[in-house]
Amino acid sequence: MKSAFFAAVATLAVASPLHAQPSEGPQPLPMPAPIATPRDVAYPAGTLKLEVDATDLERRIFRVRQTIPIVGGGPLTLLYPQWVPGGHSPRNALHNMAGLVVKANGKVVPWMRDPVQVFAFHLSPPEDARSLEIEFQYLSPTAGDQGRVVMTPEMLNAQWLNLAFYPAGYFTRRIQIDAAIKLPEGWGYGTALEAEGVDKGWTRFKTVDFDTLMDSPMFAGRYFKRYDLDTSGKSPVRLNIVADRPELLAATPEQIEQHRELVRQADRLYGARHFNHYDFLLALTDRMGGIGLEHHRSSENGTDPEYFIDWAKNAPSRNLLPHEYNHSWDGKYRRPADLWTPNYNVPMRDSLLWVYEGQDQYWGFVLGARSGLVSKQQTLDALAMTAATYTEGRPGREWRSVEDTTNDPIIAGRRPIPWTSWQRSEDYYSEGQLIWLDADTLIREKTGGKKSLDDFGRAFFGVNDGDWKQPLTYTFEDVVKTLNTVLPYDWATFLDTRARRVAPAYPLDGLARGGYRLVYADKPTDYWKDNEANRKIVDLTYSLGLVLNREATITGVLWDGPAFKAGLTMGDKILAVNGIAYDTDRLKEVITAAKGGKEPITLIVKDGDHFKVQAISYNGGLRYPRLERIEGKPDLLTKIYDPLK
Repeated sequence: MKSAFFAAVATLAVASPLHAQPSEGPQPLPMPAPIATPRDVAYPAGTLKLEVDATDLERRIFRVRQTIPIVGGGPLTLLYPQWVPGGHSPRNALHNMAGLVVKANGKVVPWMRDPVQVFAFHLSPPEDARSLEIEFQYLSPTAGDQGRVVMTPEMLNAQWLNLAFYPAGYFTRRIQIDAAIKLPEGWGYGTALEAEGVDKGWTRFKTVDFDTLMDSPMFAGRYFKRYDLDTSGKSPVRLNIVADRPELLAATPEQIEQHRELVRQADRLYGARHFNHYDFLLALTDRMGGIGLEHHRSSENGTDPEYFIDWAKNAPSRNLLPHEYNHSWDGKYRRPADLWTPNYNVPMRDSLLWVYEGQDQYWGFVLGARSGLVSKQQTLDALAMTAATYTEGRPGREWRSVEDTTNDPIIAGRRPIPWTSWQRSEDYYSEGQLIWLDADTLIREKTGGKKSLDDFGRAFFGVNDGDWKQPLTYTFEDVVKTLNTVLPYDWATFLDTRARRVAPAYPLDGLARGGYRLVYADKPTDYWKDNEANRKIVDLTYSLGLVLNREATITGVLWDGPAFKAGLTMGDKILAVNGIAYDTDRLKEVITAAKGGKEPITLIVKDGDHFKVQAISYNGGLRYPRLERIEGKPDLLTKIYDPLK
């Protein structure tokens, strides 16, 4: 009936006099010819060559020379990568590419940018041309307000995605490329690429396909150290560290052993590896921009410079490596079918990121706890923070589903937004984590502890040991099918209700089934305090309903919370509390003193050039989330976080 209805509507639309003649006024011009569709055939002209000079540290410029062989002359299109794997969005920094000159037979070939697909460049080299010689510069940011800083006097992050063009019309896995890079003298580096040799300062790598090059970034630095993490002899796993200062590289044997245990615990979870070697790239820096980006045989990780030397205070930063390592299985080898694309200019579709990232967020915390990188108590405290966020901290759950937030990398591009709690952001990560905790505890409960989400992980991600050349894609139905092999259940409805539909009910079933409840106390956990210190914030979300930075500027306001109702917003600066100059301790003392009373808390606030007095009606005292055991319930969370033997 539906198809007949729509056909009838279409017929009426065509036949209607209203559509017989165009209206007065402008009509659209024809669109330009589409870019050539990628074909799954080998690029016929030969191997591309790429040389990147990364020695201009003062100006932070990468100087690129590239040779692209071609079959004869005539019109062709070159593409600059647009969509960023792991970034799930068309965010590649084309605006930093400058000075583009293309030559053939020693003469300049004019190029024209496509007016619609602006990452595409059209050229018509002469008929006798057999290659294009390309030169350009990648002008990396010189300050944080221009984008992520990737080059400093001490280190650099070479992301090939910014440093190469490729010919349109082919799957990029069918294009071969030779790459080389020139680093400052004496620098060490880490990358998943395999070096072929060094010649006059140029490190040359073995020939790979274009996909493998794009998926194999480099960290290099003046202060560099490498640790071997694999103890099984199965395939090398290396921790490659660059740092702002040499003393930051001072890891203890116990710390390195916990990183080795991460590798062992992942092996025990999945029973398979999808790499022939793996390289953690770890930057300990507050000068180069932070990052956490997964790749099949490596990961880019930028974190607190005192990661090792102030170990006790950096627990919140130690989930980064487990999260990114787990992506080798979840996201890179097993990948959503609608997210995989044949090249870097075909749009990605992010609908299953609540599996790709949500389940990875779950396994990241599990592996962090099992390896000892993070203690069980720290993991529980982190989980309490997540549970609080998706109960009181995200009223936007009333109108927007988890699955819809998978569009946020494209919609918002991780730009700051004014009302995160109501608009929602990339909540598929952490609310996804709660969905998979719910699934894990349900399986454990219904099977009497005989099965768990570990069984799903091994069956779904731990297949085809040793295979890494091409990803194995999946659909929603594949996820449901594998879950049913672990525990027959209506998993389609379970996942549809929690991920795809608006679900204003609090997602706490996994906690309760796991033997814990979310409660609030007037003292924060140590994990909460460390998180505040690392982020340089004061988080009063669950009392006044706001977050401040160290300059007393409001950086977040809870939608419909006390601060919201008082008229406060992001960017306001608190000058005084109850008539006395602001400081953090004084604000907390005032909140505590007001508990149980009726008097509002009065703030003097600077809003741009305006000053105002704001009265916040709140008398609930300080509130910080933590987990509390439910008496008589089995402690499934401890079983989940215990290391596998």
